[in-house]
Amino acid sequence: MNDTLDAYDKCIDICKQCARVCESCTASCLEEADPTQFADCVRCTIDCASMCNLAAKFLSRESEFLQLICEDCAEICSKCAEKCRAHEAEHCQQCADICIACAKECLKVGTAAIDMAELV
Repeated sequence: MNDTLDAYDKCIDICKQCARVCESCTASCLEEADPTQFADCVRCTIDCASMCNLAAKFLSRESEFLQLICEDCAEICSKCAEKCRAHEAEHCQQCADICIACAKECLKVGTAAIDMAELV
């Protein structure tokens, strides 16, 4: 059980970090010379930050729905990484990196939640 809580803690930390980087990327995109070129990125980073914050909350309370939330978070993070990779800006590349890392951790936790549910 301790391993599960450690995995949750790790996922919570990376979700919070991803949310912060997404919010920073949003602000940086809006400061670009032509922010309209970053419109898709901005919309996606806003959604990703919201989802990561939600996932961290579900993980913190060990919600029975965390498998669903983590799977959704992983999908949104993956899509956000794709949008950010389309831009050469350093802040977008950093955002893509953390989104990929967050997606991987969320998938690990989501899979572990499936395994735990099957034991019950």
